[in-house]
Amino acid sequence: MSLDNFLNKSISRWMEGDGPHSSVVISTRVRLARNFGDFAFPGQAGAQELEKVEQQVRRWWNQGGLKALGKTSSISMRELDENQRQALVDQHLVSPNLARQGYGMVLLDKDGSVSIMVNEEDHLRIQTLFSGLQLAEAWDLASRVDDLFDSGFRYAWSPELGYLTSCPTNVGTGMRASVMLHLPGLAWAGQLPIVLGTISKVGMVVRGLYGEGSESQGNIYQISNQTTLGQSEEEIIEALNRVALQVIRQELDTRQKLLERDGVALADRIWRAYGILANARVITSGEALELLSSLRLGIDLNIIKGLSPRILQELLVMTRPGYLQQVFGRKLSPRERDEKRAELIRELVNKK
Repeated sequence: MSLDNFLNKSISRWMEGDGPHSSVVISTRVRLARNFGDFAFPGQAGAQELEKVEQQVRRWWNQGGLKALGKTSSISMRELDENQRQALVDQHLVSPNLARQGYGMVLLDKDGSVSIMVNEEDHLRIQTLFSGLQLAEAWDLASRVDDLFDSGFRYAWSPELGYLTSCPTNVGTGMRASVMLHLPGLAWAGQLPIVLGTISKVGMVVRGLYGEGSESQGNIYQISNQTTLGQSEEEIIEALNRVALQVIRQELDTRQKLLERDGVALADRIWRAYGILANARVITSGEALELLSSLRLGIDLNIIKGLSPRILQELLVMTRPGYLQQVFGRKLSPRERDEKRAELIRELVNKK
């Protein structure tokens, strides 16, 4: 797939919204941090050494190193402008850090399920991204990609510690598994602080929409493992899956209780959000996410009919500043972005 396809298409496979428990779980991600034993880690390496890492990975890729994944693409961050890099962040295909630094590269499979960042914080960040709750499936695919690289490169690995990484918190398995959850029921019922506090006590980390350092918007949270040392990958996946299922049950129960307690007030809030989204001419990114959260809840509760549940996933990407500017082919002022964002939202919402 060409660079333009990745930058301009609004739907990656993870955004289809057809995975298990998709009424609550937006996506599942597994990320593996890996480094090559023959090179200094990115934080300590000079520009020439980092370029050699990219050259070796690109050569290996050109020779069919990822052939088992089908058609894949290689994209150099140096060849992209700021908007193009941000558009890849908006689709969760690269990290904000890789986009911000302006060097490194990314290898992508045809539908965005596999993203391999080169020379981010580590030499490799292998990421798999699935719709709904599919932790075992995401881990299986990440492991297969990991094996492909392991057959072509010598990893930095210790018999005592496991995989060696730039950040000590990733040493061991090098795995960060996460689920992205939409939790409007718990938020509206005022129960979210209690639930998130409990999650933190069982060794999980709660982050915002774009991971570490980001705030929650639109009642969307990422839950991920905190420990990478002393547990196997399977144990990490099992523990996170168990926590995710518990949160899903709590969210669905709370939605039902809100509906039973005062369904008219709930429907009023949802329809008000729909009315603004269907008619607004100017809307900010933050306001859009909050209203889209209400709209998606209305779809899931069958209050609003005729709209696809995946509208939240689509607009999570399409309304972001980088993606908007990429779609319209020019740099937009903040006011222009708010206008174009409202235009895109009206187009999708009024399709019903």
